[in-house]
Amino acid sequence: MGTAAGGGGSGPRYVQIADEIVQQIRAGVLKPGDVVPSESELVDRYGVSGGTIRKAMVEVRASGLVETRHGKGSIVKNRPPVRHRSSDRFRRSVRQGGQAAYIAESAQSGATAKVSVLYIGPVEAPDDAAERLGVPAGSQVLARRRLYFRNGTPVETATSYLPWEVVKEIPELFAENPGGGGIYARLEDHGHEFAEFVETLQARPASKAEASELALSPGAPVVHLIREARTTEGLVVEVCDTLMAADQFVFEYRIPASD
Repeated sequence: MGTAAGGGGSGPRYVQIADEIVQQIRAGVLKPGDVVPSESELVDRYGVSGGTIRKAMVEVRASGLVETRHGKGSIVKNRPPVRHRSSDRFRRSVRQGGQAAYIAESAQSGATAKVSVLYIGPVEAPDDAAERLGVPAGSQVLARRRLYFRNGTPVETATSYLPWEVVKEIPELFAENPGGGGIYARLEDHGHEFAEFVETLQARPASKAEASELALSPGAPVVHLIREARTTEGLVVEVCDTLMAADQFVFEYRIPASD
């Protein structure tokens, strides 16, 4: 039996093996569409037991870089990351240019973007969204649920919750296409000038349903992001609950060094 190439490093043997396979994928040694070597091949290569290789492949799958297909094994995904520029994507100049944030950032990365609207209509506000919006739990709000695609692959789901008192006078917000610049442009058209957007992020494994919706392997990492859109009057006029495939996004923030 062979031994591992570059098998140094610390930690359990299966972690070392997983790290090496992940590095081969990131370096392009294993390319999108390639099949990861079989368990028996990896046993021979690394001189370890099948159990150790199975543990290593659990770690590799958790990286989000491969998907398991019945009868074919683990295949390297064709899912290059898109840069998510949170400090730039909501600039007023982007909205005034007629682009919604997701379309604008996808275009910057050279990707083909598509948005599928799954639902628009009244719902009872979930507790967390109601608290952030400053309305009683269970209040009627407008929900806009979307599924976002990049180069034909689902990468993100998002549900916006907007206070009914705000949206009832803005018919464009009930339309599948709210017009150039998206819902933020329509809100500003009706006097709701934005002061800031506040985002909270949490990384976690995807549930079975979430993994299915985003075409991920079970337990693959996702980023749960909640955004509040706050106006100059101190009102939160939208709470956006977003789930993102972690391997598709790089988060970049600009943080001022002074007041």
